[in-house]
Amino acid sequence: MAVDVLIVGAGLSGIMAARTLLERGCTVRVIDKGRSVGGRLATRRVGENGLADHGAQFFTVRNSTLQRFVDRWRALDLAYVWGTGWSDGSVKRTVSDGHPRYAVRGGMNKLAKHLAQGIDISVDRLVVSVRERAEGWALEDSDGNACESRGLILTPPMPETLELLTASGVHLSEDDFAELRRIRFGPCLCGIHAVNGDVDLPEPGAMQNFQSEVYWVADNQAKGISNTTIITSHANAKFSRQNWDASEADIIRALESAVQPFLKRGARIVQTQLKKWRYSVPLTTHPQETLLASDLPPLAFAGDAFGGRGRVEGAFTSGLAAGTAMAEALASAN
Repeated sequence: MAVDVLIVGAGLSGIMAARTLLERGCTVRVIDKGRSVGGRLATRRVGENGLADHGAQFFTVRNSTLQRFVDRWRALDLAYVWGTGWSDGSVKRTVSDGHPRYAVRGGMNKLAKHLAQGIDISVDRLVVSVRERAEGWALEDSDGNACESRGLILTPPMPETLELLTASGVHLSEDDFAELRRIRFGPCLCGIHAVNGDVDLPEPGAMQNFQSEVYWVADNQAKGISNTTIITSHANAKFSRQNWDASEADIIRALESAVQPFLKRGARIVQTQLKKWRYSVPLTTHPQETLLASDLPPLAFAGDAFGGRGRVEGAFTSGLAAGTAMAEALASAN
């Protein structure tokens, strides 16, 4: 199957790149190794009535284009303001900076699914090889499916992207390779805790303290996405890196210890699920919102590690930039 552009990764960057290209009349196909679209816009069902965001917890807006999208999402009652700040846990009072933190009805993954409507996306397929050809690119996935395109956009975390290109024998220019190698990610160990009883987290239901090993503790029920008490905890990059290979029981014990102080009298954790995000937080970012490779058929890189913003907003703007850059590269090649 041949299309104008193949996109690897159906996270927010890949989806926004695809939408941009479709609006410009290009044919697009997106391939993702996950079971669903969204990447770190991830929501997990817990029991019959519980939901937990276990990747991105919220998003902020400092970009006018994203604000226009958010205004539409709010009009649809898809996105809403969760709060304007968090307590650091030292006091019960939440310190507000007046800057909205947005959440999504039904969990963050609902936003990815909303944006992915109308896009040709294949999930549960790992891209195993990328080959340069005379007029573009050829990809093969883990099921042996092959597809060709004129242009290619890669949105996975940069270590995975460079590993794929190196294994496939694709040679970037020295400058491009050096720039992309500078990008660094931190891991995150995440706990999803089902609680029998009530919790006592500061309004609007979360604690954020970057000085703590477990820096984030949030109540998905207070957030408005769960009908039962489900707590999400996130460990910082240093703790997560040091304990990545520890036993699951030891990791869970550490995460539960951070949640315990916020349980009301008589409440208890009845179940904890562990999620490991190997490439959770971009620690060293690329200054531009996308990079278009030199000396190769049209090839663009995107993701939350581009543009210096990080997180959800960075992924959004990078996807737009990559889609625009790719459309222009294809137009100039005609």
